Amino acid sequence: MIELIDTHIHLYAEEFSVDQSILIEQAINIGVKQFLLPNIDHTSLDGLHKLVEDYPGVCIPMMGLHPCYVKSDYKSELVKIESLLRNGKYCAIGEIGMDKYWDLDFIAQQEAALRFQLLLAHELNLPVALHTRNATEEVISMISDLKLAGLKGIFHCYSGNIEQAKRVIDLGFYLGIGGVLTFKNSGLDKVVQEISLDHLLLETDGPYLAPAPYRGKRNEPAYLRLIADKLAILKNSSIEEVALITSANAKKLFRL
Repeated sequence: MIELIDTHIHLYAEEFSVDQSILIEQAINIGVKQFLLPNIDHTSLDGLHKLVEDYPGVCIPMMGLHPCYVKSDYKSELVKIESLLRNGKYCAIGEIGMDKYWDLDFIAQQEAALRFQLLLAHELNLPVALHTRNATEEVISMISDLKLAGLKGIFHCYSGNIEQAKRVIDLGFYLGIGGVLTFKNSGLDKVVQEISLDHLLLETDGPYLAPAPYRGKRNEPAYLRLIADKLAILKNSSIEEVALITSANAKKLFRL
């Protein structure tokens, strides 16, 4: 049996509320052995922590403030998150970053929240899970400018070009590869063909961004296998090798 690790899935989301346990078991049965859960803001805390309690060692929590939920009260959100990080056990600070796709009203606050959480990650020696929609260049530049020695993490749902991918790798970060890999004309297929498996991690980002042939529908945990299969084809590799290397990458980065 292969061993896959989903490095980014919102299993606590309302879209999974009816059949959450069934979906988790289905995924486990086809080889998805661990699920890394990014936080959104204070509203997702209860659901996230309940999953960790119900599935110890299987559901692994992160803690962070999602850029799309950075509003005028972001500082109070960061106080809660910092307290949890200093007093709990989390595999990463995430989901953090910048988003210039949905709402540009709080870009300055997004930048401030990201900088704060990057500095905190460096202090606590934790990796980061980065959301960079329409903001890959900005996040690369911020990390480069901060010069935080030893800071590591993942560019979740990587959507940049090959040149940016190489810069991300040079910074010590991994590329998160999800359902977009299966989309026609996404361009991500061309990027991964130029990048070693040693720099890639698998994710679903469920319930969002379901891979083909389920594009536009709910993204389920078991669909990680479809992403792994597509990556194996593009890398002219076996599913066993893809699973072995990407899971080893996840274990190394997140200290699983």
